[in-house]
Amino acid sequence: MKVFERLMLQHLRPLVRDHIDPLQFAYQPRLGVEDAIIFMLHRAYLHLERAGSMVRIMFFDFSGAFYIIQPLLLARKLSVMQVDQDIVAITDYLTDRLKFVHLQSSRSDVAVSNTGSPQGTVLSPFLFTLYTSDFRHNSGTCHLQKFADDSSIMGYITADNYEEYSGLVQSFVRWSEANYMQLNTSKTKELVVEFRGNKKPLTPITIQGNEGRWWRRTSIWACTSTTNWAGQTTQRPYTKKDSADCSS
Repeated sequence: MKVFERLMLQHLRPLVRDHIDPLQFAYQPRLGVEDAIIFMLHRAYLHLERAGSMVRIMFFDFSGAFYIIQPLLLARKLSVMQVDQDIVAITDYLTDRLKFVHLQSSRSDVAVSNTGSPQGTVLSPFLFTLYTSDFRHNSGTCHLQKFADDSSIMGYITADNYEEYSGLVQSFVRWSEANYMQLNTSKTKELVVEFRGNKKPLTPITIQGNEGRWWRRTSIWACTSTTNWAGQTTQRPYTKKDSADCSS
């Protein structure tokens, strides 16, 4: 089965290359978590150089993302990508899967699963990126980036205008619901970064009827002597001057 999946992945990847979200940094050749962090920080630092600016970042968490993939929806998405119907039939292996637990001499009842993508397989991570690739956004003031099932929306706010950012958050929530992806609102967090001395009250973002009391506000992104960036407070606040110091 592993050999079959590798052969299918090798054949499928070039067919959908033009349809993969360019801001999906997982399971892509020559891309990784370091690239995702660098992209996020670079855009944030450039924006924070402007007077009166702030950056708002919503980090989304999904509950059991790999387990809720709908094979029928995935097949439709592959068809939109103009993948051959013979290849689309690969989604059949996601249905009628038998599952049971075997412990020593005991075995549970057999359950039939028709949703989700089994973890630990070669093909499942790539199928997940295809399942989520139809929602994307990247403008000069707001973007959505992904790393596997971890998604974050960044808004580059000027003059307290966060209409695009708020609208994108709500659109992403509606898309998640339409695609049966369950948001874990208890683990969905918002980070607000700004250098303004006179901080104005912020309007929380409401997600699925829950007011965003999960956001944390800070004016510090730390810079260590080894130029290793972290979102924790060190002995002194990070300032705009440190942006040049840490890049050297």
